[in-house]
Amino acid sequence: MEKSITKKRNTQTATSRGAKIPGAPQNIIALIYDFDGTLSPRNMQEYAFLPKIGINPKTFWKEVAQLSIEREAEPLITYMHLMYQKAQEKGLQILRKDLVAQGREVEFCPGVEKWFGLMDQYVKKQSKGTVSVRHYLVSSGLKEIIEGTKIYKKFDNVFASEYYFEAYQLPYPKRVITDTSKTQYLFRINKGVEDVNRSINSHMPEGERPIPFSQMIYFGDGETDVPSMAVTRQNNGFAIAVYPKQKSAKICKELFDVGRVDFYAQADYTKGSALHNRTCLLIDRILSDIKVREEKERLQKG
Repeated sequence: MEKSITKKRNTQTATSRGAKIPGAPQNIIALIYDFDGTLSPRNMQEYAFLPKIGINPKTFWKEVAQLSIEREAEPLITYMHLMYQKAQEKGLQILRKDLVAQGREVEFCPGVEKWFGLMDQYVKKQSKGTVSVRHYLVSSGLKEIIEGTKIYKKFDNVFASEYYFEAYQLPYPKRVITDTSKTQYLFRINKGVEDVNRSINSHMPEGERPIPFSQMIYFGDGETDVPSMAVTRQNNGFAIAVYPKQKSAKICKELFDVGRVDFYAQADYTKGSALHNRTCLLIDRILSDIKVREEKERLQKG
């Protein structure tokens, strides 16, 4: 059976899961993260899985790209299938417990492990405890590997690609999250409908949505995050592009220059870094907007 999402998710009330009481304050800020290249410098499969089967990462991803073109297949499904195929060629199995264990090998950008607490404390202090933060991960990477990482329990919910294990004799894609399908999960967060088995297509008035887009900040590392960045910003939310230290800022700067993101910065999550300071600027703006909205509501109530 799948391990449940974090303790925080398990203890959420019905209201926080989307059964919002009309008129209740929208006092939550959502920080939403991509994983590969955003929180971690490299793709998660490159730390343990690919070395285990003796394949060079560049060779593997090049083959994924070629196969997806030749077969007119979705690249994300292609990489999940190719992982199985390569393991089979080496006489190895892809077991859920092994993927989770491999998550312990994943490395993070500077400051990531303390970042979540920093943001929680900052919002609590600046809002005097009236506003809280939720952290969400939306990734095309593998949830099984993510579950084994040191930061898994920092998230209020994790939306990522997954395998079936029990239903078949081989790992079979259970959920595939592509660049464009990531946007579905932004609306789930917005509406508080985080159970993926529930439809998000029913109309919900803006005032009843637990987390307005204007209270979201999306963190991503490049072109694959453009759909999510665009949806967030088109709905009055914010986006920040990040780049690991060993990579160029070129793509992030291009995204900034064409208005895809509000800021860009090196993926350094330590206190006082450019990323930390720019995130705090956006949080301050969100908190100010919440105060303005609340004051208008008080006037309307007379």
